This record gives sequence, C-alpha cells and structure tokens, in this order.
Amino acid sequence: MTTTEIPARSARRAAPPARRTHVPASAGHPGAPEVQRNLSRTRREDVLRIVGAAAASIASSAWLFTQLLPAQGALAFVLVTYVLFVAYFVVLISFDDDRVTVLDRVVGVLIHSAAVVLLLALAVVVVFTLARGSQAFRHANFWTQDLSMAGPLDPMTVGGMAHAAVGTLIMISIALVIAIPLGLLCAVFLAEFPSPFARVVRTVVEAMTALPSIVCGLFIYATYVLLLGFDKSAFAASLAITIMILPIVVRSADVVLRLVPATLKEASLATGASQWRTIWHVVLPTSRSGLMTAVVLGTARGIGETSPVLLTAGYTTFYNFNPFSGPMVSLPFATFTLVKSPEPTQVARGFGAAAVLMVLVFVLFLLARLMGGKGAGVQSPRGARRARAASARVLARIEQRELVSTLEEWELAAGQRPPAAGTGGTGTGAVAR
Repeated sequence: MTTTEIPARSARRAAPPARRTHVPASAGHPGAPEVQRNLSRTRREDVLRIVGAAAASIASSAWLFTQLLPAQGALAFVLVTYVLFVAYFVVLISFDDDRVTVLDRVVGVLIHSAAVVLLLALAVVVVFTLARGSQAFRHANFWTQDLSMAGPLDPMTVGGMAHAAVGTLIMISIALVIAIPLGLLCAVFLAEFPSPFARVVRTVVEAMTALPSIVCGLFIYATYVLLLGFDKSAFAASLAITIMILPIVVRSADVVLRLVPATLKEASLATGASQWRTIWHVVLPTSRSGLMTAVVLGTARGIGETSPVLLTAGYTTFYNFNPFSGPMVSLPFATFTLVKSPEPTQVARGFGAAAVLMVLVFVLFLLARLMGGKGAGVQSPRGARRARAASARVLARIEQRELVSTLEEWELAAGQRPPAAGTGGTGTGAVAR
C-alpha cells in the first residue's frame, strides 16, 4: 500500500478558511440618535415648490394663450396650466430628491388633485341646487301645503311639497319594515352558517347590489300590478325599493358580522350557550353600530330612487295617506316631473324638492359615518358608560347574594336568624355590622 504525503503548503491551501467574527471598534464619541421622520407633516420645501410650480405654470399658460396657442376657453387654460404645473413640480423636486422620492411626490400631487376636483364638483352641485331651490323652500307654505290648489302660473306663495315628503316617508318606512328583518337574518345566515348554499346566496346578493333601479320597478310592475291585478300604490313602490335596499343591507351587515372577534363567540359557546343564544346576546350587540350603519346606507339608497316610484306608484299633486290605494308621489319623482316643466315656478319647486332630498340624504350619510366610526367590539363613550353602569349593577347583585348566603350560614350555625346589618343590638347583630 502506497502512502502519499501532502505538503504542508498544499494542505493549508486546500483547507477551508476558518470562520472568524470581526467586531468593529467602538466609536469613542457616538453621534446623536436618529430621529424618526414624520411623513404626515408637510415640509417647508414642499410648500415652496408647490407655490413656485403653480406661479410658473400660470405665467407660462398666460404667455402661451396670448402669444402662441390658438385655443381659447377656461377649460383649455386650466388643463394646460395643470400639465405645466406637474412638469415644473417634477423638475423642482428632482434637484434634491432621488427617483423614488420624485415618483412618490408626483403620485401624491395627482391624488390630491383628483380629491380637489371631486370636492369642487360636489360643491358646485350643492351650491347650484340650493341656490335654485331657495326660491321655493324659503316660503313657509313649501313645507306645509301640497300642489292640489297650485297651478303652473301661480306664485311661490301658493302650494308646496309636503305631500311628496309624506309619500317619501311612507314608502321608505314600509320598505325598511320589510328589508331590515330579512336583511339581518340573511346576513346572520351568511356569516354564521357557512355552506356551499351560503356562498351561492352571497354571490347573488353581490350581483343584486349593482341591479338597476328600473329593473326592480319593472319586476314589481309586471308581477304585482299586471300579474296579480293590484293598482299602482305606495305599497308597490315600497316593494320595489325593498328589492334595492335588501342587497345593500345584507352585504354591509355580513361584512360587519364577520368582523366580530371569534374569541367572543368561543367564550360564549364555552359557557354552554347555544349558537342562536350566542348570536343574539354576543354577535348582534357587538356589531350594533355597524348594523345600524348598514340600515342607514340602505335607507339613503332607497330614499333617492325615481324609477320604481315612476312605474309602480304614479304621480299626484295631493295628499294620500293610504299606501294601498291610489297614486302617491315621492320627492325624487316630484323633482323629476317638475324640472321638466317650461314654467320657472314649477322648475323652482322641483329644485326645492331636490334640495330637501339632498339635505336628507346628507344627514343620513352623516349618521352612518358617526355610527360606523367604531369597529366591532369598540365601544363609544356612551356605550362605555352604559357598560360600566351594567357592570356596577351586576356587582351589586353579586354582593347582595353573598351577603344573603353569609346570613343564611350564620342562621344555620346559630339556630336563629341574626339581626339585619345596621340595626342596634349586640352579639350576632354586632358581628353582622
């Protein structure tokens, strides 16, 4: 057997290098600690860049429109100015920032610009509607009278839209009475009883959310009016509005119920409560604010619809308090009918009804925002006070039961009931005190 010896130099070269940990020398005087940058704060440099880019873009657009470009009009001036503003802003920030920061700033400018455009459009609609409708709703008779005694040529001091407001309240009330129980039950079924059939129902509900209102009105008109032979009425319009409200209530309530923490439901089930008892006493109270928000959103959707009322309830100029007989008008349908009139007074009444409807929908969305500000399981200050009061009452009952149990034990031990606490005497009564 031949033995081959490896030279020491070759062995050292073939062996892998030993792993060593290098510890850098500690700095004698460490620098100041890093300060976290506040990304939500607007820097002074950003404000100066925006102002400079805006001034340069306005001046450039003015020079272009007066010297070079043949285009005229305010819209063209605004578009050219905005494009130049974005270009100048990119140039200014590219001097100090890197590519990623430049892209982030440009996207931020575009998003803020889109928000400003939307707010301006909303402000124009609100101001225009209120200005045109102020000719009508500033008169007291607008809120107390109907149009049965008012003609197209009569002044604003005659007639009002009270009958349309009453019709709107009647229709939406009937629709909510039908839609709220069905919507909440369907949402509980989808959230708490998952199954293949529940997935099919959820898909159908999501598809119905985008269902056009005219389709709902045609369905009720074809079935309730033509097939069953009933007359046009507010109840028929309420059924059509219910079909529109129901998917919104179900979808929103389903999302809210699925946000309830599973630990709450598991704790309830662990105490021996049934599933329906857990749903009634744990799930629904926890998501109360979200369920109310779902109902308010559905109400805001149904209260502003015109097509279902047009096809199923008809138009009238007088009061009708019977939802099952005779035509009944709503504020959206009254607006749709009156603004088509060639008479300025009728158009002003239509804008007045639109202003009232707009304010009503705004109030509903404001309520939805206030009630939906808390998530599932998060209490409002009022709810926290109520919970503390309920806990205090439960604690008082527990202490009372413990006192009664103690008195009963003393009675069994002494053979007689001791005097009540707080009364005179010695012996057992003193011990009770």
